[in-house]
Amino acid sequence: MIPADWTPHRRDDRELLGWIRPEGDDWLAVDVLGRELTGPIDWLDAEAALEEHGIGWLADPWILEGEGDPLRVRIVEVVPEGDGRITVKVDDFGDMQRPPAQRHDLTWPLPARLRPLAPGDPDGRTITR
Repeated sequence: MIPADWTPHRRDDRELLGWIRPEGDDWLAVDVLGRELTGPIDWLDAEAALEEHGIGWLADPWILEGEGDPLRVRIVEVVPEGDGRITVKVDDFGDMQRPPAQRHDLTWPLPARLRPLAPGDPDGRTITR
């Protein structure tokens, strides 16, 4: 659930970039996954941080842990409203011939078991024994 004192910040096309929330006499920028992007700063700097961060990174591969071996996944949907959820699917690399990829519904804000892809993570294309 989004706290009432968080103010949504949107791009010119109305796409949500995140929120600006109070922190003492200052403000913090929070992205659409609920992660704090900045420490306490002024309002205009919080807006600039959200604009610079954007949302393009949502299309990047992520790693989901806690399902046996780490899974390479893609974010399908982010719904911060209500109980909140983040839906991911096993990365199918855009292959339209494959059966639908397995999906996982996670809690919002971002749970620790979902993280950006890091060096050394499985790439999903390499077969090892």
